Amino acid sequence: MASHTQSSPSTPNLEGDLSTTPTLAEGIVEKSLEDIREPEWDPRIVVPRDERPSDEALDESVVHHLAGLVLHRPITSHKDQHDSLSISEKGQKKRSHSEPIYIDFAEGDERNPVNFPLRKKWAITAIACFSTLLASTTASAYNMGFGSMMRDLNCSHLEATAGLSLYTFGFAIVPLVSASFSEEFGRLPLYYASGIGFLFMYMMIALSQNIETVLVARFIQGGFGSTGATMVGGTIADIWSAKDRGLPMSLFSVVAVGGTGLGPVFAGWIEMNTKLEWRWIQWIQMMICGLYLVLLPFTLSETRSSILLTRLARKIRKKSGDHRYRARVEDERANLRTLIYISCTRPVHLMITEPVVSSFSLWVGFAWGVTYVLIESVAGVFSDLHGFTIGQVGTVFVTMTIGSIIGFLTNIYQDTLYAKNVATRGPEARLYQACVAGILLPVSMFIYAWCSFTFVPWISLAIALTLYMLATFTIYLSVFSYLADCYGPFASSALAGQSLARNLAATAFPMFTTQMYARLDYKWANTLFGGIAVLMVPIPFILFFYGPKIRASSRFSRAVMDMAASK
Repeated sequence: MASHTQSSPSTPNLEGDLSTTPTLAEGIVEKSLEDIREPEWDPRIVVPRDERPSDEALDESVVHHLAGLVLHRPITSHKDQHDSLSISEKGQKKRSHSEPIYIDFAEGDERNPVNFPLRKKWAITAIACFSTLLASTTASAYNMGFGSMMRDLNCSHLEATAGLSLYTFGFAIVPLVSASFSEEFGRLPLYYASGIGFLFMYMMIALSQNIETVLVARFIQGGFGSTGATMVGGTIADIWSAKDRGLPMSLFSVVAVGGTGLGPVFAGWIEMNTKLEWRWIQWIQMMICGLYLVLLPFTLSETRSSILLTRLARKIRKKSGDHRYRARVEDERANLRTLIYISCTRPVHLMITEPVVSSFSLWVGFAWGVTYVLIESVAGVFSDLHGFTIGQVGTVFVTMTIGSIIGFLTNIYQDTLYAKNVATRGPEARLYQACVAGILLPVSMFIYAWCSFTFVPWISLAIALTLYMLATFTIYLSVFSYLADCYGPFASSALAGQSLARNLAATAFPMFTTQMYARLDYKWANTLFGGIAVLMVPIPFILFFYGPKIRASSRFSRAVMDMAASK
């Protein structure tokens, strides 16, 4: 490999050579196709050498490619371009159409997101987690306004509950496209677009004059809010190495799970104030979202390394006049049909074909679905059995935050175990605490079920909820950390796949909560959930002991394993 900043016999001495542009070339190294191993290259895609995009196609905009796709204009490849030339032109073009020179970041280059300064990494992590906090609090705060909403909009409880389910449905569907597109076009545009759309949906809900408008806005808001879940895990995987990822992932999980409990805490007391009620739940959250958007330009930058390399390659081609320089991933992106296929199918493909993603999707999907059952049912349990007001019921949800904070603290020991055993166990070293959570989840459900009597103090139910959220937090964190380690550059797609299962469960479960509790009562309904949780106890243990063998038989995770082994 030859650095652009050094003269070498293998480096062509072209007019406009990069030696005259050291600011672009510094920290960039040249690689042949045989030398480069692009971790962000989709292993399902094979681009023959003679069908690589032509010089002109490389620098065409996405809009130009889209127009060509709509008009059925074929993408010009090197082979097509070469065949259209005369004999003399072929001789003149031979030099510029020789093998591409792929560029990569040199070791330690601070333009590589993994090498960002520590302060910049934490700033990006903080603002990304802020987006997660907005998404999680918005999901559950809505529920506390049911009383005044049903009165003002003349709707039923089931219709109001549909807004809770539709929010999670948006969470489930939109990442199937947005997560992969963030991996192809970059994270930054989606953070901006989703933040703006999220803010306007608060306004739409607050100004609604009928329940139908609320439901539409909640679905769209859930779609925008999904960026705060699936993409944040990918962003953290972009900038933090596996050994340093434990604390950032823990913070992300605290705001994702604990934030679900914070929303009802303040929303319950807003609902109790007759001058505020459900509309002001939305207005106050909108103000907080506005603060997030103000901070975004000052703290967030692009973290997708392939996007940054693509931009550098374009600058180099423009400055040197040599179109051989390119990022490896540009061969994949030049064909928009291929790009759309990749972006729209990768999350579902991973969920269906990768056993690691499938099994964790089932496990976390069940836990997340039950969490939304609790969001819907806690009001009934505490008001019916213990006479709590809506403000007091909202305060009960602080148990979700307490459980998440305890999980964050216990994860310090998990990180110690990871550091001690990662060399021998690999990503499976993330799963020690997950195995404990697999047992704690059904235990907490059984406690919650059999403390649902008027003569049992309400604090026992609060303790059961805290234990349940401790287990759910641990499962959530384990899923995100383990999938980020296993799928690296494909983390957002893997997380979008499990997010589909997780949020579809959260969509469906609240819709039958009221009927289920009416038929089975609180103790037997929650006992049923506990029994299902018992059946899922083996999942983390199987992955802990057999994870390497399972991953070695999977196409995407094997590609990441091979990449790690080559370093």
